[in-house]
Amino acid sequence: MSQLFSSIKIKELTLKNRIVVSPMCQYSSIDGFANDWHFVHLGSRAVGGAGLVITEAAATSPEGRISPDDLGIWKDEHIEGLHKITTFIKANGAEAGIQLAHAGRKASTASQWKGSKLVPIDEGGWQVVAPSEIPFNDTYGLPKALTKAEIQQIVIDFKNAAERASKAGFSVVEIHAAHGYLIHQFLSPLSNQRTDEYGGSFENRIRFLLEVVEAVKTVWPDTLPLFVRISATEWAEGGWNQDDAIKLSAILKNLGIDLIDCSTGGNIHTAKIPVGPAYQVTFAENIKKETGILTGAVGLLTSSAQIESILVTGQADLIFLARELLRDPYFPLRAAAELGQKDVQWPVQYERGKFR
Repeated sequence: MSQLFSSIKIKELTLKNRIVVSPMCQYSSIDGFANDWHFVHLGSRAVGGAGLVITEAAATSPEGRISPDDLGIWKDEHIEGLHKITTFIKANGAEAGIQLAHAGRKASTASQWKGSKLVPIDEGGWQVVAPSEIPFNDTYGLPKALTKAEIQQIVIDFKNAAERASKAGFSVVEIHAAHGYLIHQFLSPLSNQRTDEYGGSFENRIRFLLEVVEAVKTVWPDTLPLFVRISATEWAEGGWNQDDAIKLSAILKNLGIDLIDCSTGGNIHTAKIPVGPAYQVTFAENIKKETGILTGAVGLLTSSAQIESILVTGQADLIFLARELLRDPYFPLRAAAELGQKDVQWPVQYERGKFR
């Protein structure tokens, strides 16, 4: 039996296999609403055999969007379109997850194919916020440092977003604390230079994330999983590092978080990242080994043999695939054939194309 195609139970949720559609921004929304693009994009990955399909980062407030074209979950009107998607995903044998996010100082930028540059306020952008008045780089906006009252409002926004996610039929919530977005900005001593209870010491810098987790837990069903995505290192001297990530993961486990989705980088624009096949897997392995929490591996994972090996050797519990599933939504079905899993069910509409 292939480990990749073995089921896994997390709380009361059982995933049919270990393949997760990693959150990938589509920059295709108007006013945060899911539309036909999201339905087809996410639905086709469920048809393609993934065990868990997670949406792109869904902004918990309009100001939390990376771009004006981001998906959102900041108002009740967003629920209907998302519910249509979760219903289809579940009808095709997968589970549906949503990533909740606030972009912080990396907000109010144009979509990738529109130049990824700052969108000025007079052109539909907005004032960006952060722990401290430190921009990501010269092409991003100068952030306003959040007041404590504003921090508490963002915590409430995450809570309300999680409640909407439940109503929309999602089975997994992932809190986005990676890639240089707002929660990560609080974690890092390079982007967080506050002198109050949200800055300075490790304990203070993780406070915002812990408050978000606690707030989400008050509305998210106890029977369903909560994930947190972190950048396990910033690849920058004096920044957030693997030791910090391990320490945080142990705390999150004690708070009831079920899995750490282990990515890296994104907060320091000058960081030199040694990108290569499976370059982030060791972080998932070390966090799992040191804390005992479930982990997800992500980052340039492209072949069935490669990802099977990660699971067999115990380096991670779930495999988050991104670009490979953009290239091939049906990668899970192909991987099953490559790993000799003849009993993996195909959609009946596609069975005549099954690998023999």
